[in-house]
This record gives sequence, structure tokens and C-alpha cells, in this order.
Amino acid sequence: MNRRKLLTGGAALAVTGAVGVASWRHATGTRSAYDRYQDDLRANLAQDPSVTELIRYATLAPSGHNTQPWRITAQGSEIRITPDFLHRTPMVDPDDHHLYVSLGCLAETLAIAGTATGRPGKVETAGTGLRYIYSQSAAKPDALFQAIPKRQSTRAAFDGREIPATVLAELADAVETPDVQLSLLAERAHIDRLRDLVLAANDDQMADPDFLSELLTWLRFNPDQAMTRGDGLYAAASGMPILPTRLGRIAFDMAFTGPAERTRYARLIDSTPCIAILTGKSADPASWIAVGRACQRLALTATTLGLRTSFINQPVEVARFRPDLADIAGTPGRRPDLVMRLGYGPEMPFSPRRPTGRVITK
Repeated sequence: MNRRKLLTGGAALAVTGAVGVASWRHATGTRSAYDRYQDDLRANLAQDPSVTELIRYATLAPSGHNTQPWRITAQGSEIRITPDFLHRTPMVDPDDHHLYVSLGCLAETLAIAGTATGRPGKVETAGTGLRYIYSQSAAKPDALFQAIPKRQSTRAAFDGREIPATVLAELADAVETPDVQLSLLAERAHIDRLRDLVLAANDDQMADPDFLSELLTWLRFNPDQAMTRGDGLYAAASGMPILPTRLGRIAFDMAFTGPAERTRYARLIDSTPCIAILTGKSADPASWIAVGRACQRLALTATTLGLRTSFINQPVEVARFRPDLADIAGTPGRRPDLVMRLGYGPEMPFSPRRPTGRVITK
């Protein structure tokens, strides 16, 4: 649900000239091919979709580093969601917090899409995962359902416009569960305090070679790599230039520096009119799943209101900053779970997804 900066556009153009346009395209793929790939991934559901199509929609949910750490089994009127621990990120998420939040995001998306297309049901815990048990009923599409293929994590600066009080109230109403507390920061002094915390935590991460090594494994530097892998952080989705994979790795080592990232995150947060902090009632997988469900409802609600969202979870991920984050959120003594930027901004290229055939197990 993050990151990062690679190479300046001028440097990328210089390398393009040296390599040759045809060779470059062969090594990277094209934006037009990626656009067609995304059109298929995010195609609207038919009036009576198959379960496989319903699962495709559910997997448009966000996940940490876009790892998509889930396996899905469908049998009868039950869809089971279980963790895929092969997609763990132990450096940034050693206790699998983000993994379980991601399962919650997927489950909420599935429930919204199921109700909208005539398969309403209930999400329940089942072992280390979840199950969605549904029945057949009349379709009830709503605004959140329509927002599913449009939602994205926008890793770009917002335009700085303030969010009206009426819109903030709708965002607050989106998190209806007593299991999750939503704290909305809309005053600049509070946002500045949060910014300083994010920057300090980001400095810690940038000084950790294991964190950087793990991050690199999830970066996708070009359309071909993103489509082939179907996961990870697509460079163009962060406004970065497309590079052949080998050159992208070199550029990462050269240009991805602590000072550059500090400047970039300061700019992102300074352009942000509202920040949401979500805090569950306890620090365990069941609570993290509940936070994920609330997070997805908030993100989809924001999308219906014309807002963009993205995550700035550094002070969650670096444990020593959590108490200060809890104080900012007004939840002292508790562990905050997620930090989200909300604002008005551009649509960016969408992140990749693995095809349902690689997600559904028999």
C-alpha cells in the first residue's frame, strides 16, 4: 500500500536514446498493451456474473505492496479466503498485520459485489481466514459497487483543495462498525505533526537494507513485468518512468535515497487536505481483518465522492512511532492500524492483478 521514487525523466530519456526505441519497447512492453490488460481486469460485471467473475472483482481490493496475499476457494454457496503466506513481506510486516488487513479489504469488496449482483451473504471468520456464505436474491447495485473498479491508491500529489465539511461527514459515516475507530485529521497543524512522524519513520526504513531489498523484489518497472507478474508496485502508477527491468534495478540503487524520499513524502503530505487513521479494538488478526473491511468501505466511499486515497503507513510499520501516532489519532495506549491520505488528484495508471486462475484453488 506504498511507495517510491526511481529515476528522473531526463535520465530515462537519455537511456532510451542509447538503447533504441524498438529495443526499449521489446524490453518493457507498451502502455497501450497495459491499458488493454487493465480494461479486461476492471471490466464491469455482467448482470448475473459467474462466481469466478465475482472473485475477479473482489481481487481489485488493495493489499500491502500489492502482494495480493490471498487464496480463494469456491464451493456451493461458500467462498473461502485464506492467507497466502508465500506473499508475505516479513521486513515491512513481520507480524502479518498488513496481510490480514488485506484479507479484510478483499472480503468487504466481495460482500459489496455479492450483494450488488444477487448473491448477498455474510462474512465470517474460519480458521486462519474467512468465508463468505451467500444466498440468491435480487441484485442491489449501489454506489460502492460502482466504485470498485475505479478505486486506486494514488501515489501522486493532490491539488490541495480543501474537502468540504459535508464530504468529511460522509467519510466519517462510512466506518460504521464499533470495532474500528476512524480519526480524520483536517486541520493543518495536525497534518503537519503527522507529516513529521511519517518522515521520521520513513528515514528509519530508508536506513534499513533489508527493508530496501524486500521492497525491490516487489517493484515492477515496466508494463511487461507488471502484466507477467500480476502483482507488485508498478512504477508508472507512481508517476515514475518505464524502464527495462535490469535498468530499473540499477536506477533503484542509484536514485532511491533517503533525502529524495523525505522530500517526496513531505510534498505528498503537504498537498493533502485530510488524513485518516484507522485503529482496531485490539492487536490480533480478527481485529486487523475488521480494519481492512472498514478501510475498503472508506476508500470506496471516498471514490464515490471524487476523492483519491493512498497509504502512508510508515509510523505503523516502524513500531517505535506507534505511540506518537496513537496520540495524534486520539487513541492513546492502542495500536493504530492504517494511515490514509485523502484528497483531490489525478487518475494514475492502475496496479496489476494476478488472473483468477492463479488465485482460485480447487
